[in-house]
Amino acid sequence: MFAAYAARIDRDQPLTGLELGERPAPENRPGWTTVNVRAASLNHHDLWSLRGVGLGEEALPMILGCDAAGIDQDGNEVVLHSVIGQTGHGVGPREGRSILTEKYQGTFAEQVTVPEWNVLPKPAGLTFEEAACLPTAWLTAYRMLFTNAGVRPGDSVLVQGAGGGVATAAIVLGKAAGLRVFATSRDEAKRKRALELGAVEALESGARLPQRVDAVIETVGAATWSHSVKSLRPGGTLVISGATSGPNPPAAELNRIFFLELKVVGSTMGTKEELADLLSFCATAGVRPVIDAVLPLDRAREGFEKMAGGDLFGKVVLTV
Repeated sequence: MFAAYAARIDRDQPLTGLELGERPAPENRPGWTTVNVRAASLNHHDLWSLRGVGLGEEALPMILGCDAAGIDQDGNEVVLHSVIGQTGHGVGPREGRSILTEKYQGTFAEQVTVPEWNVLPKPAGLTFEEAACLPTAWLTAYRMLFTNAGVRPGDSVLVQGAGGGVATAAIVLGKAAGLRVFATSRDEAKRKRALELGAVEALESGARLPQRVDAVIETVGAATWSHSVKSLRPGGTLVISGATSGPNPPAAELNRIFFLELKVVGSTMGTKEELADLLSFCATAGVRPVIDAVLPLDRAREGFEKMAGGDLFGKVVLTV
């Protein structure tokens, strides 16, 4: 079957390890099911995998891709939850959780096999392309906002780095949930798009907000860390799920964190139950993922290049 896969690890030039071509179809295994992929979306996780983060040389070649929507063996339209081994379903009792492609072949292919437990019904109102955007970036944003930040309608939120998949999702979900959303970006066009998606104000990175916020959604890391901490009200919550600009900020702002009793919460992906809630929320509230580009699988390299260059707003989706 045709697939996009990691053939080599290159920490400095990750795209040199990306190959497109034929790979073996997935084999049947007890408790697992094979899904015919209709659409899959890119995440920064795929780019980090090509750098060897979470993926060792011994696992190569590895088909990339965490997210997918498609047709299961019974003809049902489904969405995949990409955290494998979260509850032990389909894996050994001592196996820790992993994200698809860290141990098991991914979704950038004509077919993928996952534990039966990891398959959820696709709402009829969502296209395959829209549904394929939800299991990683949108689920991450959902958990950051409603589980780990604990915000409620009427609260205020700062979303750093408008344009990325998680940040874009947080703006849309926050607006739909009745939050007052502020966004930042270095790019004027991305700030304009953030306003169109429902942000009440979009500012340049590092600019002073008109008010301190209840929570910050942080995926940028070192470049925005100090601004995130300084933007919180006393007792506010900073939720971090990524560090695309690096993990080591020049100042940790520890004095401010303890004096203002701020909370810093790490967040990774989300549960199957949260994904089910997210799918239902999108279907009933009319929320739809922001898609930057839809490309056929054989043009996957273009999608990776867009993501690596930061030249996108929303998700890149690959169709089969």
